[in-house]
Amino acid sequence: MDNFVVSARKYRPATFKTVVGQDSITTTLKNAIRNNHLAQAFLFCGPRGVGKTTCARILAKTINCTQITDENESCNECESCVSFNNGQSLNIYELDAASNNSVDDIRGLVEQVRYPPHSGKYKIYIIDEVHMLSTSAFNAFLKTLEEPPPYAIFILATTEKHKIIPTILSRCQIFDFNRISVDDIAQHLSWIAEMEKVSAEAEALHTIAQKADGALRDALSIFDQIVSYAGNEITYKSVIDNLNILDYDYYFRITDHILNGEYPKALLILDEIMREGFDLHNFINGLTSHFRDLLISKDEETIRLLEVGPGIKEKYQIQSRSIQPSQLFELLDIGNKCDTTFKSSQNQRLLVEITLLRMSRITSAIFNNSEQPLIKTETPRKPTVAIPEKKAGLDNSENQKTKPVVPEKPVIISEALTQNKESKQVEQEDVNTRQLSGTVSIKERLSKKKQTNEVASEQNKAELPATAFNQDLLALVWEELTNKFESEDRKQLATTLGMYAPRVISDKEVRFMVGTTVQQTEFNTNKTEIMDFIRRKLNNFVMDVSCEVSETEDRERKPYTNSEKFQKMAEKNPDLNTFKKQFDLDFD
Repeated sequence: MDNFVVSARKYRPATFKTVVGQDSITTTLKNAIRNNHLAQAFLFCGPRGVGKTTCARILAKTINCTQITDENESCNECESCVSFNNGQSLNIYELDAASNNSVDDIRGLVEQVRYPPHSGKYKIYIIDEVHMLSTSAFNAFLKTLEEPPPYAIFILATTEKHKIIPTILSRCQIFDFNRISVDDIAQHLSWIAEMEKVSAEAEALHTIAQKADGALRDALSIFDQIVSYAGNEITYKSVIDNLNILDYDYYFRITDHILNGEYPKALLILDEIMREGFDLHNFINGLTSHFRDLLISKDEETIRLLEVGPGIKEKYQIQSRSIQPSQLFELLDIGNKCDTTFKSSQNQRLLVEITLLRMSRITSAIFNNSEQPLIKTETPRKPTVAIPEKKAGLDNSENQKTKPVVPEKPVIISEALTQNKESKQVEQEDVNTRQLSGTVSIKERLSKKKQTNEVASEQNKAELPATAFNQDLLALVWEELTNKFESEDRKQLATTLGMYAPRVISDKEVRFMVGTTVQQTEFNTNKTEIMDFIRRKLNNFVMDVSCEVSETEDRERKPYTNSEKFQKMAEKNPDLNTFKKQFDLDFD
């Protein structure tokens, strides 16, 4: 039986042209060979599995080749190339600094440098994991690295450049290797699968490439593992089963339920994921990444950042059409907060379930015993103010009948604009006439400019969304705003917002009465942030909140302390006082 050779060794690049994903570096090295501008020392840096040692070997082999091709590649036929391929070259030395990191090891290396090459032009020394050298070894290596013999070239490779002392860095020509892109890895895997006569789905290869995280060597190891598991037929299902990866379908399904406000179904999918043995932290990270992918799928310019197969990419484009960017921003924020607090949570499953509930509320809020979206995305129409009509003998859940307030005389916008335009033309003609006679004052000109700006401002406001809202919806948003400041540890502002209730005056005006000037100042200082939050939630960008101080009963103060809350409940149900006295209860 033939010995099995792993793909990472069997298909290791032998020329610059076959190196994957490092075109800028290989081009620079080939130009240096062609122009005979070779540095005395090279430092190859980058993460694991991206081709640092491979490029070092190709460079060492090429510069000693006696028949370099027109493309500045080694010929693989001369004596030097054949001896290198057979591992018998006397001019190329490889040193593992992880196990040869002492001063004595470097001294032995320096002694070898004194002798010229047996054949060829250069002696090349490849030192892998050079950051493992001790400080004393680095210092012993400094002089030789700075002034080596003309026939000596050093190629250093490391994954941790920051651990190398600056005096070594200053003596090297530094090349930073990048992580290999998912598309490049998937394309290379497809070529290897073809060479090995393995049938592989495109989605399966993309999944392997994503799991490799930019390391081609890791991708090849995973590929060999999947071939051992699934044979010569690699499918997407076999990859996710073997690597214990959550299927994309879970994220698409749970996102559909979140968008429709179907939180019970979302919780059932979460339970199914847990029964399959998947980690909750990985799930919430994957769901947040899914929302990120939906966001970049909404724009043709950013969709290239989506590192998935063509079939999955089409699914992302379809689902992204059913959600607004503002909702995705909120979902990303909620998912990120869950990620940061996951490890410190005492009940991690409950934390993830609450996160799914909050996500469902973003896209579909339930209030007034009817389901309505918190953010309306349809074209804004002329708002109608709904006034609840109360009837005696009915509770609040039954008397929520509303009557639309219809203006006595409808306003025709086109006629109003025409009249305004004619009036402005008459005024302009009068001003122009007086300008010719030199009778227009500076004051009149400033007044005219101010009026023009006001008209432009009103026209801009008319183009903004102005969705109608009522007192109940405002209270819901106000409570969410208070909780937001409370979670950000802004206690004073949260207390101010929580003590009093705002009142809806009209679709464009909300009045917030406070008790002291300190509270008014606190509100006005943060008014811009408050208004931005409320306007986005209500989808009404023309409304304004005014904050006033009143010592009268004009303001509506919320029950804040435990005693106040009890008194408020006792007003509605006097039996609570009897219950409290009978059992000798206290507020604490």
